Amino acid sequence: VHLVESGGGSVESGGSLNLSCTASGFTFGHYAMSWVRQAPGKGRELVSAISTGSSKIYYADSVKGRFTISRDNAKNTVYLQMNSLKPEDTAVYYCNLKTAIPRGDYWGQGTQVTVSS
Repeated sequence: VHLVESGGGSVESGGSLNLSCTASGFTFGHYAMSWVRQAPGKGRELVSAISTGSSKIYYADSVKGRFTISRDNAKNTVYLQMNSLKPEDTAVYYCNLKTAIPRGDYWGQGTQVTVSS
């Protein structure tokens, strides 16, 4: 399993970024995918998750109405469109895959998002 995030950067408050996570090494369309972030000095927070066919989507309350998760199974890619960014969104954002059989927990290298006020 290989997960590669991209699209992070530095923006001002109110700005937008679109993160991408390109996956390989497994049948992407068979698995739900998640975005998780970790802010400096804090634990990891589940930001958003999407089911295999995009019919079920979860957002943390902190990002509802501002972030949009999507996926393109043909491109083995999951996206996170982030709008109206706030300084508290500053974190390293990770793409995450969890599998049940066999049990696995896979992470990308992360992409830094920095939002200045």
